[in-house]
Amino acid sequence: MKVTIIIPNYNGKHFMEPCLQSLANQTCSEFQILVVDNASSDGSIEYMRENYPDIELISLNQNYGFSAAVNVGIRHSTTPYVLLLNNDTTVAPEFVDEMIKAIEKSPKIFSVSSKMIQMYHPGLIDSAGDMYTLLGWGYCRGGGLSISNHHTDDIIFSACAGAAIYRRDIFSEIGFFDENHFAYLEDIDVGYRAKIYGYQNTYCSSAIVYHVGSGTSGSKYNSFKVKLSARNNIYLNYKNMPIIQLIINFIPLLIGYFIKYIFFLKKGFGKDYLAGIMEGLQSRKKCKKVPFYFKHLSAYVKIEFELIINTFSYFSQYLSKKRNPGT
Repeated sequence: MKVTIIIPNYNGKHFMEPCLQSLANQTCSEFQILVVDNASSDGSIEYMRENYPDIELISLNQNYGFSAAVNVGIRHSTTPYVLLLNNDTTVAPEFVDEMIKAIEKSPKIFSVSSKMIQMYHPGLIDSAGDMYTLLGWGYCRGGGLSISNHHTDDIIFSACAGAAIYRRDIFSEIGFFDENHFAYLEDIDVGYRAKIYGYQNTYCSSAIVYHVGSGTSGSKYNSFKVKLSARNNIYLNYKNMPIIQLIINFIPLLIGYFIKYIFFLKKGFGKDYLAGIMEGLQSRKKCKKVPFYFKHLSAYVKIEFELIINTFSYFSQYLSKKRNPGT
């Protein structure tokens, strides 16, 4: 087996059948499936044991969050690659095969992100990889644009862990998903670390996934999600940027946080956003900061330029969606 497909689950019984059925229809057979359940209370564990007894299931004793669940799966696996897959997805028949081909193109590739399409709006992209900006904003590349976009493979900032393949042995070098995050931005964080260490994150346009989106949290914006994302954004910058880079980027980051606050204030989540920022500032030191090595200096410089470019790309994508929705 080349790949272990790790599916984290929390009260997602209603998603499991279509997800697993799509995996049963793969053209590739060089994979095994591992479901890691975060103490679901909706009968997910019983459902899996009754209907899919041949699929390995790890049942955790409480909800430890996405990061901890996938870490359990990664550490448990023995295959060269691990493929993380949200339970609220279905995948095209060639999905696994295309992901394996993409990551095997170079040993310097840490992760590969798939072309995620909106389940209920199949003409629109959900994500063509994750990007990160100088303003401290993470965003889904291509999100909301027509599926005719991003039809070629490319280098991206990080893979979206909702449907991405990773080279397993690199985790022992750069560290696993940060369990302090619980959920949200953990994929950008680990992708950022990989870039610091000189690895690449890429996008495979031929690996197609259909994604419901917010299947576990329940909605695009809610108090839980807004607060955790704001807190984790502080963690992300504190951990991955050396002091000098934080000083250089202080003003654009401050502007980015202020704009986000105004945005969430209008949505009715201003207090939640501020609470997340404050929690992040107060608890940031519990996160393990990426050690600075001069041998990584060129990587930091490349990342800084990439953050600048991604900022302009974000606004270009935003304006494109405003002018021509769904194109």
